[in-house]
Amino acid sequence: MIRLALDGMTCGHCVAHVKAALEGVPGVVRAEVDLGTGTAQVEGRPSVEALCAAVAEEGYTARAAE
Repeated sequence: MIRLALDGMTCGHCVAHVKAALEGVPGVVRAEVDLGTGTAQVEGRPSVEALCAAVAEEGYTARAAE
């Protein structure tokens, strides 16, 4: 499982866009996005770089969470 820290989300609409972007990355089985914590958990074997790029295309920022 990959955990991402997200910035820029302010509402449920943002969450839906980020979730759809993450699930569109090849290798993703499932993605869960939490507005309250500003995090996402992604199941599958995508690269972190591809996930961050997909989020950036939607206008948000993502990085690997510690």
